[in-house]
Amino acid sequence: MSQVQANDTVKVHYTGKLKEDGRVFDTSEDREPLEAKLGEGQLIPGFENGLIDMKINEKKTVEIPMAEAYGDVQKELFQKVERNQLPAEIKPEVGMGLMAQNPDGTERQLRVADVKDDFIIVDANHPLAGQDLVFELEVVGIN
Repeated sequence: MSQVQANDTVKVHYTGKLKEDGRVFDTSEDREPLEAKLGEGQLIPGFENGLIDMKINEKKTVEIPMAEAYGDVQKELFQKVERNQLPAEIKPEVGMGLMAQNPDGTERQLRVADVKDDFIIVDANHPLAGQDLVFELEVVGIN
């Protein structure tokens, strides 16, 4: 029976949880399985490493430390934005998601971390940065 190897394309069902409290943050339940080619940076390292050597229909739970997930929270990714730089229709609240345009035209997601009278603080870290994760994996296809 074949096993997942580096550079394979795999189809996998998964449920991702925060290790701290078990809260589910993402799942493929009731959706098509995730399909990804290993070795191309599409998956976080701990998720990809957890798939290696799994067989079709095998289920496994892997714990992924933040270093192999989305890394630690980086303080330099917090920025102060003056209120007058925001569109008038935006009423910022802590936790609110915003989109910003990079100089090269691509977009990035930001989260409002703090709201003051004259400015807000935005956080460009991945929402799961600083978190240890747990994934329940089930391989359903290997190519």
